[in-house]
Amino acid sequence: MHDVLITNVTIVDGTGSPPTQGDVATKDGRIAGVTTNSSSKSPETQARRTIDGAGKMLCPGFIDIHTHSDLTLIEDGRGESKLRQGVTTEVVGNCSFSAFPIEPRHLDLHADHLARATAPIRPWWTDLDGYAAALHDEGIAVNVAPLAGHGTLRVAAMGVEQRQATKRELARMVSDLHTALEQGAFGMSTGLTHVPSAYGDFDEVAALAEVLAEHGALYATHSRAAEPDERAAVAESIELGRRTGVTVEFSHLAINRPERWGTGAELLQMFDDARNEGIDIFFDVYPYEASSSSLTQYLPPWLQAGGTEAMRARLADDSQRTKARSDMTEGWFNGIPWLWDRFHVSSTPDGRYVGETLESAAHSLHIAPDELTLRLCEEYGNEIQVVLFYRTEEDVSAFLRHPLAVVGSDGNAIPLHQPCARPHPRNFGTFPRVLGRYVRDRGVLELADAVRKMTHEPARRLGIHDRGRIAEGMAADLVLLDPQRVIDRADFGKTPEGPVGITQVFVNGRIVLDDNVITDERPGRVLQHSSR
Repeated sequence: MHDVLITNVTIVDGTGSPPTQGDVATKDGRIAGVTTNSSSKSPETQARRTIDGAGKMLCPGFIDIHTHSDLTLIEDGRGESKLRQGVTTEVVGNCSFSAFPIEPRHLDLHADHLARATAPIRPWWTDLDGYAAALHDEGIAVNVAPLAGHGTLRVAAMGVEQRQATKRELARMVSDLHTALEQGAFGMSTGLTHVPSAYGDFDEVAALAEVLAEHGALYATHSRAAEPDERAAVAESIELGRRTGVTVEFSHLAINRPERWGTGAELLQMFDDARNEGIDIFFDVYPYEASSSSLTQYLPPWLQAGGTEAMRARLADDSQRTKARSDMTEGWFNGIPWLWDRFHVSSTPDGRYVGETLESAAHSLHIAPDELTLRLCEEYGNEIQVVLFYRTEEDVSAFLRHPLAVVGSDGNAIPLHQPCARPHPRNFGTFPRVLGRYVRDRGVLELADAVRKMTHEPARRLGIHDRGRIAEGMAADLVLLDPQRVIDRADFGKTPEGPVGITQVFVNGRIVLDDNVITDERPGRVLQHSSR
């Protein structure tokens, strides 16, 4: 007897193949049978629960290839904001931030570093095995596929120092990365605009990428703010792939410089040329015109050396504060102008300033926006988040449409209830938005291809062989939805809302979302990569 039988449903299997009508059965956490109308195989009709899928679509659970849920899933294992979207696997450890390895001597710096991207929690583990045990002990509703973060590797080896790593420190990073990969990490990420990952030069990153290539693991890069613009950042990523042979994932492809908006075709040609050369590179993208990050990221790198307390000490010195404001006049990330009305405060620990722009808040306090920025970073450290409106719909659509694109939210798995925040809507709506806005309403993507970009293709890129497709024997990570209704409802600056149109979500065969209700099931597990 099957556990669940979904009948008369439109099956979009994740491979890009056209939809078919049929039945899908699960048993013991796996897909036990797939019967289509054209199949000669008779369906097994005995099941503990039968769901009528008429008018609905069944696809593999979405694999969010770019998230920062490392510690938010420790706080709340439901992963509500992602679960309601149909996400069944979270790829954590992006942009150089990972919850391992942890050097106990640098625990304060580790906690400070991780607060930039995930949650202000002090780890009680030291390696990936310990982190996985912590997640399993807490109980998680979604699967987790971890990457090691370059910034975390650097903190463990040398703290937060703005200098080249010594041979001994680099050897420590290499050793820690080997250990993480042997314990099942799927790769390593950089965050080359985030301190301290930004302090690592090309040769340091290349030495670590060689370790990844040896293990058949992924290199995911939040690129460097190289001059003159994002073309140089893409070129550096391509060169790293060329030199080391590693598979490169270029994270959250975007154009943030107003004078460069609408020139996405140039970047896409660079990716195509690299692929034609034999370099294995692709990119992830999220379907929004705004980004989000900690405000401290945009401060001069020298000011951030040593962590938040060292930054506060520097800003207490009048001469260094003056220098910081002077350096800020040159813009952020090598000259991107400070358009203060485009910076919206989205989260602070006490809720102050949330919903205001840096321009409006500075005006109400009768101070300059750059001085306000320094005061906010002094007060809240890495725990102040902002949303930046520095992108265009034209570029987003072009990037989503490209064959090398996969979908990643760059968001966190968090509760809908956010009393002190108005987080970026990508946390709550990325995947339904792709299906509703960019497939059904705008025709930017074909349905089967959009599902491929959110399921089988990220699984293939990561080396996850038993998920991302609807086929007999695969893990039963599934999403049942109404393709005519599915859409995101979260919006900028507003109380978070979940999407509509998603009926059931299965993780490892167990129903974790049932008619818009999160169940008590916690079947998620930390997945492990095995070298190809």
